[in-house]
Amino acid sequence: MDILSALRASLSPALRGMPGREPGQDLRPPAPIAPSELAQIQPAGTQSTTPSSGGFDGMLGQFGESVNKKQLAASRAVNGLLSGQDVPLHRVMIASEEASVSFQLMVEVRNKVLEAYQELMRMQV
Repeated sequence: MDILSALRASLSPALRGMPGREPGQDLRPPAPIAPSELAQIQPAGTQSTTPSSGGFDGMLGQFGESVNKKQLAASRAVNGLLSGQDVPLHRVMIASEEASVSFQLMVEVRNKVLEAYQELMRMQV
């Protein structure tokens, strides 16, 4: 599975919006956290800041690298066309559009992640 498919699969519920609750469904408070679970939580400053190979942060890192590679490939294709190399115009346009669409997708994913973070910060504890 490539990175775009994994990203679409993981974000598809978020992109469609939060699932609404059924009318008449009661809103129960979340279950309390056991003291043993509280002891396992680490303060934010003690966690590693390097992206891991797995998980959401690793997937976003790979997605960013993929977008960067497409931007560089489009730039090389445009430079090759402008310098008179044997680069077909349609290939340059395809590379440019792929880079543009992947960058727009990355910006939208960033917006959704920031929106989710802000929603979490607005929640009262």
